Amino acid sequence: MKAIETHNLTKTFNGVIIAVDRVNLSVEEGEIFGFLGPNGAGKTTTVKLLTTLLRPTSGTAKICGYDVVRQRSKVREKIGVVFQEPALDTELTGRENLDFHARMYGLSRKEREERIEYVLNLVDLVDRADDLVRSYSGGMKRRLEIARSFMHSPKVLFLDEPTLGLDARARFTVWNYIKRLNKEEGITIFLTTHYMEEADKLSDRVAIINNGKILVIDEPEELKNRIGKDVISITCSHPEKLREIVERTDLNVVRTTNNLLVVSVNHGEEKIPMIVEVANENGIRIESISLHKPNLDDVFLHYTGRKLGG
Repeated sequence: MKAIETHNLTKTFNGVIIAVDRVNLSVEEGEIFGFLGPNGAGKTTTVKLLTTLLRPTSGTAKICGYDVVRQRSKVREKIGVVFQEPALDTELTGRENLDFHARMYGLSRKEREERIEYVLNLVDLVDRADDLVRSYSGGMKRRLEIARSFMHSPKVLFLDEPTLGLDARARFTVWNYIKRLNKEEGITIFLTTHYMEEADKLSDRVAIINNGKILVIDEPEELKNRIGKDVISITCSHPEKLREIVERTDLNVVRTTNNLLVVSVNHGEEKIPMIVEVANENGIRIESISLHKPNLDDVFLHYTGRKLGG
């Protein structure tokens, strides 16, 4: 049985705006599944459909075999959710927030006490458990929200932009807790993000969504391998002209945008002198040129024709 399975899942608003467009997903039990795309791509709407907060316009979705429309209560028993917007009571302590959530799910006093100690240890908040949440840093609040979301031992945990607004150090810390949670609890994690590095570091597989459509699904390394071993980025005066020239060679042009030309090649360090030479011969001024191994930014550019933030 799949942890998450959708078939042509679609959501429109006002009969016009297509937020989620015939999405087909299959997520294995115990998998960390990255759902990657820019703001407005349909990530959060998809999560709301899968967590029963929105009803699909058409198509189907199942969580642990339960239909999100016909078996909403069963689905909610199986899931935990951390949304983008904070949902903690800052006038309660960390422990009180966890206890309140556990009571909502009907855990007994003994179960609550045991589970609270376990999750506090898992996210390293034991020393701050009895402090008011309003005194927590942004990273600590995020860790507490993650801890709260699996108080009731869900089978599937939805993390919607879990590190949004955190600094690099806090983001890295949260990553470690997500990986630890997946490993120690065996929870399937559905992670939405627009941070390429986050998807790359955490995910077993990644789906890229743009304008409500799934463009590609695969392991991060496989996605990167699809566009070549090296990526050369060239900022120049006439990128389209340079593109016409390099396309007559064995270089694979990924995309031109504004004054940027991106090509993927094997042995990129050997190709740079040739690119500089032909540019000079044709009166093209190169402003900068860089070489790097492909990352998910390059994958996104390859499939959408634009940078994630552009």
